Amino acid sequence: MFKKIFPVLCISCAFIFGLLLLSGCENRELYRQARVMLGTFIEVNSTDPRAAKIVFNEIKRIENLLSKYEPESEITKLNKTGYLKASPETFYIIKKSKEFYKASGGAFDITVAPLMDIWGFTDKEYKIPKKTQIKDALRLVGTDKIILQESNNVIQFELSGMKIDLGAIAKGYCLDCAAKKLREAGIKNCLINAGGQVYCLGTRWNKPWRIGIANSRGDRLSGYLELKNKFAATSGDYEQYFIKNKKRYAHILNPQTGYPANSKITSVTVIADNGLTADALATAIFVLGKDKGNELSKKFNDIQVKIYE
Repeated sequence: MFKKIFPVLCISCAFIFGLLLLSGCENRELYRQARVMLGTFIEVNSTDPRAAKIVFNEIKRIENLLSKYEPESEITKLNKTGYLKASPETFYIIKKSKEFYKASGGAFDITVAPLMDIWGFTDKEYKIPKKTQIKDALRLVGTDKIILQESNNVIQFELSGMKIDLGAIAKGYCLDCAAKKLREAGIKNCLINAGGQVYCLGTRWNKPWRIGIANSRGDRLSGYLELKNKFAATSGDYEQYFIKNKKRYAHILNPQTGYPANSKITSVTVIADNGLTADALATAIFVLGKDKGNELSKKFNDIQVKIYE
């Protein structure tokens, strides 16, 4: 589907989840195309008409590999059997997930899938689970319970019933892979938005891409970013949530408690040189909160963090 160009402010449906592209009043042509992938809208903006096809093809390839919703994906097979002779890419992202788990003290945890299930965030049948259900699910949580055999790329779960969800890291990795393909094709400028995960390649007519950060509690923007050859990821309690008895329950869960993260912040934006890092750290910092999140960010070079309370 091709997107209509608005004269002043171009707001893709995908940007509901975090970041807004400010188009300005330029009359020069941008090719804009959007598709539903990875459970959200993916929008591609570039002066090169080849960009969208390259991006969508690469994202679909990774989605078929890593999505728990794809019946034949490697993650679906791993979740069913607890054992997988993985492709190098799947093994790599699980290994990186374990590194982020360790660095964040467990705040970033891909084994929260059983918790996502009982809260209804997997099938969108939202509900508040019983304490006994949370206790049972927590027994299966912990990325340290994933065994990796580097000699043969085997991934194995320690406990029967464990499952993983790569929703907090896969979009970032998809953007990394798409960015690589764009550069290999010689494309000089492109902006990709994947539901709050953004990649800005090159410039927009010799100026950095200007991105507005959505305010999770109002119509005004929280701030702006000017990015060139950078990735930005936003995690917030407004992306997926339900309200019960006037209380908001967001989809970013605290792996320690089994409940939605209650860190006193509404959103986190991380800017980095790669999408995988930006995506994972945005989630981890949202779970940790401002003080511990800032401490975590100091472990990584060349990143910027913006926390909104």
